[in-house]
Amino acid sequence: MIKNGPCKRIIPCLDVKDGQTVKGVNFVNLKYAGDCIELAKKYSDSGADELVFLDITATNEKRKTVVDLVQKVGKNVFIPFTVGGGISDIEDIRYILSAGADKVSINSAAVKNPEIISNCAEYFGSQCIVIAIDAKRIDNDFYVFVNAGKKNSGKKLLDWAKEVEEKGAGEILLTSMDYDGTQKGFDIEMLNVVSNAVNIPVIASGGAGADSRHFIDVFNKTKVDAALAASIFHFGTLPVNVLKKELQAAGIETRRII
Repeated sequence: MIKNGPCKRIIPCLDVKDGQTVKGVNFVNLKYAGDCIELAKKYSDSGADELVFLDITATNEKRKTVVDLVQKVGKNVFIPFTVGGGISDIEDIRYILSAGADKVSINSAAVKNPEIISNCAEYFGSQCIVIAIDAKRIDNDFYVFVNAGKKNSGKKLLDWAKEVEEKGAGEILLTSMDYDGTQKGFDIEMLNVVSNAVNIPVIASGGAGADSRHFIDVFNKTKVDAALAASIFHFGTLPVNVLKKELQAAGIETRRII
């Protein structure tokens, strides 16, 4: 069942490289995590609220997102589906949406040319535009990184989060590079910096472990609207439907209950 009201969302993430789902730690040491189409269908069937598909090497390899894979995944899921990786203009977004995605995630291209946010939001609607932000601690502040976390943009996280909201983004997907893949819990400090400063939904990413307390904490201690995870879902250490029941027991309502 799908609930109405301010329900939280649980979002599995498929990081895709060479057509396969992979997962690393702190954006490096990638390892195979399963077939992306099979995983997408499993998550759709087991109660995930949404799904994110990120072609993680598209930008660095200077190519477009693998549209045929997007089409195959889209045919196997019945929940909102966001796609990112190598998206840099209106035509890219048109292709991705026509291939079956509900939203697109833009990262490096938006940092390089912030006007792409307002242009795309005006053309497709803010609800379609998710700005992904990869951030890391440097000298007691948070900075935005691009090119799959390989390059410091020089932009401060708080400034960039406010700017993307002003430009018309509908949502922010915020990944803590310090916590990514560590499974020690979400980066509460970083998430509060952003979720307290903007009025658009924020998706927490980076650090989720097999302890449902990580999700309970992020929803109780920050204003995020959703929590994203990969490893714990891919390898079955905390299945989506089990997590949903534990959240419900803790008084946290989610959009879908299976």
